[in-house]
Amino acid sequence: MEVTVKTAQQLRLTEEEFELIKQKLGRTPNFNELCAFSGMWSEHCSYKNSIKWLKTLPREGGRMLVKAGEENAGLMDIGDNLGVVFKIESHNHPSAIEPFQGAATGVGGIHRDIFTMGARPIAALNSLRFGNLKEAKTQHLLGGVVHGIGHYGNCFGVPTVGGEIYFEDCYHTNPLVNAMSVGIVKAGETVSATAAGIGNPVFFVGSATGKDGIGGASFASADITADSVEDLPAVQVGDPFQEKKLLEACLEVIKTGAVVGMQDMGAAGIICSTAEMSAKGEVGMRIDLDKVPTRQQNMKTWELLLSESQERMLMVVEKGKEQAVLDVFEKWDLPCSEIGEVTGDGLLKFYMHGELEAEIPAYELVLGGGAPQYSREYSEPFYFEKIKAFNADTIAVPSDMKAVAEQLIQIPNIANKRTVYLQYDSMVGTGNSSTNAPTDAAVVHVKGTKKGIAVTTDCNSKYVFADPYKGALIAVSEAARNIVCSGGLPLGITNCLNFGNPYDPQVYYQFVQAIKGMGDGCKKFDTPVTGGNVSFYNQNPEGAVYPTPTIGMVGLLEDINEKMTLDFKEEGDVIFLIGQSTDDIASSEYLHKLHGVEYSPAPYFDVEEEYQLQQKIAELIKQKLILSAHDVSEGGLIAALLESGFNSNLGFEVVAANPSVRKDAYWFGEGQSRVVVTVKEEQVAELKKLLGNFPYAEIGAVTRGNVEVEGEDWGTIAGWKEKYDAAIENLMAGHDSEHAMSAL
Repeated sequence: MEVTVKTAQQLRLTEEEFELIKQKLGRTPNFNELCAFSGMWSEHCSYKNSIKWLKTLPREGGRMLVKAGEENAGLMDIGDNLGVVFKIESHNHPSAIEPFQGAATGVGGIHRDIFTMGARPIAALNSLRFGNLKEAKTQHLLGGVVHGIGHYGNCFGVPTVGGEIYFEDCYHTNPLVNAMSVGIVKAGETVSATAAGIGNPVFFVGSATGKDGIGGASFASADITADSVEDLPAVQVGDPFQEKKLLEACLEVIKTGAVVGMQDMGAAGIICSTAEMSAKGEVGMRIDLDKVPTRQQNMKTWELLLSESQERMLMVVEKGKEQAVLDVFEKWDLPCSEIGEVTGDGLLKFYMHGELEAEIPAYELVLGGGAPQYSREYSEPFYFEKIKAFNADTIAVPSDMKAVAEQLIQIPNIANKRTVYLQYDSMVGTGNSSTNAPTDAAVVHVKGTKKGIAVTTDCNSKYVFADPYKGALIAVSEAARNIVCSGGLPLGITNCLNFGNPYDPQVYYQFVQAIKGMGDGCKKFDTPVTGGNVSFYNQNPEGAVYPTPTIGMVGLLEDINEKMTLDFKEEGDVIFLIGQSTDDIASSEYLHKLHGVEYSPAPYFDVEEEYQLQQKIAELIKQKLILSAHDVSEGGLIAALLESGFNSNLGFEVVAANPSVRKDAYWFGEGQSRVVVTVKEEQVAELKKLLGNFPYAEIGAVTRGNVEVEGEDWGTIAGWKEKYDAAIENLMAGHDSEHAMSAL
């Protein structure tokens, strides 16, 4: 067929990009070649609208063992000849169209990024965003996504140890589904996603190829519209049991010494893995597509190139060691076919039954090579004027604090998410140490050692919407704070940058400022960016979702027995609030959900104060002075206190220690850099001595079960826990609780 500008535009390439392709090839591409460029030059694969700014992030230093973006996932040294491998990615658009398979294959894909490097996954996390929970569509999406994550993760045998869920109207049409995987690898057993060695055979291993997922990368690089359901073939179908076999086979074949390089076939399928591995190794490949195992007959060249069928790998094998690879995959009853060889000319040549169907320089297809890079215009969003106009004095301080607190803890963003996490297997593999001893960040045991890995996902997108720079800086800081409060040393981050259409200057402003805030945060806490994912085009018909730069952070505990939990331990223990209380209700759940104020600034935050706070908390834990540590976040101080009491049914009696701060700000405000800790009464003096001039307040004591605030009896912790636990189930069942749901 004749390829024209119109053909290119139908494949989501611009006229300028079509001309650039012709220039690079020195001719007009055929349809197969144009499809290859469409997939590889999509936003999802090329980062063409983001790479300029991603390069400004701190991407080296600390304990990093590979530079950001060099491999399928980040790799950091944890000592004892071990490395931690981790990455987070989005599967937003597929989950919006087919929530079960969209979420399930997101989990499968991120685990493959981990074990393709030779690491065994030991933990999964997720960060999820949905619309209003009272709406049937949101409940449908939530149910499908959670079922998909649980199904794939539980069957695959990796525990889901942590995550976060938020409900905001802006995610109604376009939910966000970000999946993170963490693995452990021994030194010397890592595998690079690089092709090398002219004449070395190229193997296709794993599940046979079908027509599911064709064009998925391009689909993920466009807005969700009413017609998007027609793109259902772009959603992949996963098989977790097949992936479990693939995991074991890949880890076993690495030990044979036959593997030169390996990469999973994720976005854009075969064209992506062949192009990226070849370009990285500065080689080419000759591929016979008719040798690729298929599930459907008579698949066309472009379908084979772009299919995103799951549980597949591309592997370059040392010539002469083919039989060792074949034997391993035969043992695991998995397809394994030699489909080509490495060449020295830098060209990708794809054949069908001996006929050359496409010939493209590998370098011209890839990010960092010939893929275009754009500088987009950006301008301050118009809604900032509404934010600047906010005046807290217009919000009356409520007289009945208890009634407000009851509403607050039943807001879905704060309430117990048990309806979700009970569907996940958090204990498979017996490595999760946070199941019965809750910690701010999940802590997972590194088997065979004393070490623990602390992992968390964090981003309050409402803060980022209010102030993209400060909001992203807070996201990095809160992730580090959660790890420090769990007894860990923050090591590095992976990010999942979820934004609207990059061609909208106001959206791009959010993106640029968020990158700057994230970069400054990572420098401050010495947590370099190991890699991640950019997801643009997260749009509703009414506009973009909140800017959501999700931070996945990993930290290290040298001795897992020294982890710090968040729950109160015994009656009589003294409660301290470490950090500065501020007169601030901005962007809080209290202001947004209970007062209906959508536009207010980001909460109080000073990065130097945050850094000093984390140093203090780490010192208190090291000196074994405190019994619990829980950071103040959504819901403010009262939510942190209640959450600290729930695990052991212990209450508290507390008073506000700063009368100059308005009462609603003191109890419900979300000013940053605060941590609730408890200490034995006999160690109070020692604690105060160590804190010195750092801001703190002794606010009360742990009780056997009663809750008392400012001298007022607030009932039992068991009663509060009942409201907290049942809120989401009641809302989904349509049962408005006594106070809360009218305020939502």
